[in-house]
Amino acid sequence: MPGCSHDSAPFGSPLCPHLRSGNDWIQTVTWYTGSGMNAELLCFACAEQRERGLPVEVESVCEQCFEYLMDNVCDLERAGGKPEISIREEPFDGTLHEFSLPKELGKVIDIAPVNHSRQSTWLVLSDDGKIFRVNVESGEVVQVALSNVPAEPDARIFHDFPLTRRLHASNSGEFVAVVNDYGRYGQIIDLRTGNVTLSLDGGAYHPNTVPFSFAFADIRGSVVAIHRTRWNRLDLSDPATGKLLSEREQTIQQSEEQQRPEHYLDYFHGALYINANQTRILDDGWIWHPLGVPATWSLEPWFASNVWESEDGPTRRDVCARDYYWDQGMTWLGEHTVVIGGIGKQDWLIVDGARIFDLTRNGEPWARDPDKYFPLEVFQFPGPAGKFFSDGTALFSSSEAGLSRWSVEDGARTGHLDGFRCTHHHRGTSELVELKEGVLVRWQMH
Repeated sequence: MPGCSHDSAPFGSPLCPHLRSGNDWIQTVTWYTGSGMNAELLCFACAEQRERGLPVEVESVCEQCFEYLMDNVCDLERAGGKPEISIREEPFDGTLHEFSLPKELGKVIDIAPVNHSRQSTWLVLSDDGKIFRVNVESGEVVQVALSNVPAEPDARIFHDFPLTRRLHASNSGEFVAVVNDYGRYGQIIDLRTGNVTLSLDGGAYHPNTVPFSFAFADIRGSVVAIHRTRWNRLDLSDPATGKLLSEREQTIQQSEEQQRPEHYLDYFHGALYINANQTRILDDGWIWHPLGVPATWSLEPWFASNVWESEDGPTRRDVCARDYYWDQGMTWLGEHTVVIGGIGKQDWLIVDGARIFDLTRNGEPWARDPDKYFPLEVFQFPGPAGKFFSDGTALFSSSEAGLSRWSVEDGARTGHLDGFRCTHHHRGTSELVELKEGVLVRWQMH
């Protein structure tokens, strides 16, 4: 066959002649051709030719030769070119609604939706720690609490993630948490009394690598606070009293020589996402070396019967793994379906796109090897970037380019709104909202 001397079917991406004839490591570019997700493997010189619009000879090889070249010749350094983004215009209402927050609120640094409200009701955090309840439809604004989370001025910056205060709200809006993303401290406040019910401490070991792991969930008719108490430990607490609901032994490995205790979890917990039905949690965490590994498990057995469910319970599943890549767009599409942002195995090769995983499928990936096949994955398509949201039917992505709606059936972009960079989703009103210079810019998903 062309490209090698073996009489076998072509396999893998076509390669330039310098890679096909190479016998030592050569810096390699994965070059997307603009036709679907088709890609070529090119040396740097041939990739430069492609960038200049000049032709490059590429040929396929057989599976045996392709695997040899990938294991011994191709040193994958970066991605180039662009995958093809499918666009199919469908009805899309681009109407935006604006609500100016009163100037007396001061500088607003975050908002959180009261999801059980059928009106556009939000909790608002100002930079002086004041918390307000805002009803956009009535215009009512009421201060409900004052927070005083430590500032952590000596926090080290990891990549481009400075320490930032963030506001979380329970679905009915009776509790909030103010936390330091990429820091270690926070607090839970009962808005019915204004009292701090629990001071949060996520631990001092690399907290700057992830947003503070926190989420409220409604489980068995109770509001439960889920929060990091060590780098590798999540706990459940009653936000009304601060009582710990997941008491269990500590699993600390004192040294490399010591045998790991039972239930020990080698995992840095990250941002937490609860599905709309309040049945499962998605954790955007990572493991050494480092490897981003989103993981998920069921809430009910964790709360009711197995305090170790988050460590090694039977419902815990690793979704996928990517070298040096976490804290990216992801969302729940349905009760058992998640969408993870970024296509590729290493951060230097990842391109914008979405990967869909069905948690009901059989098979468990070995999370510590991103080259392994992930049996939970059912579909992927290029294009989506930034933050991800879903109404249970379509995927929405919000990035510097604006808001885009995507079909999860065929990956086509079915609508786009330039310049609208939403950051929050109100489930009760199906709104996506951007906080922009003291103004809530709102867009209806339906």
